[in-house]
Amino acid sequence: MKILLMIGAGLMALGVALGAFGAHALKERLAPNMLANWQTGVLYHMVHALGIIGIAALLMRVSISQFNVAGWLMFAGIIFFSGSLYVMALTGITKLGAVTPIGGVLFIVAWIFVIVGAMKL
Repeated sequence: MKILLMIGAGLMALGVALGAFGAHALKERLAPNMLANWQTGVLYHMVHALGIIGIAALLMRVSISQFNVAGWLMFAGIIFFSGSLYVMALTGITKLGAVTPIGGVLFIVAWIFVIVGAMKL
């Protein structure tokens, strides 16, 4: 639980930095569609980093394995979903778009694990 809390907080800090970087340094350098990809990556990054923090807070009160799995799936989802969008925006390699749905599936499965864990409360 402590490691997930630290990961979530670190990802939030990184998300803020990446959002600011996109708004200031990339705004004039990227095509509008690639800037939109960057912004989508930041949005999902931040939402799921908050999800990890929330899950860590839950794990401090209850020991439900599904919550732990959900936190790690969200972490992996950020890497695959947001990470692929960041790299695609910076490099223009649109083939990386094939990786993005893997992250999306990881996010969906993570939230299903939260639902299953909540049924054990």
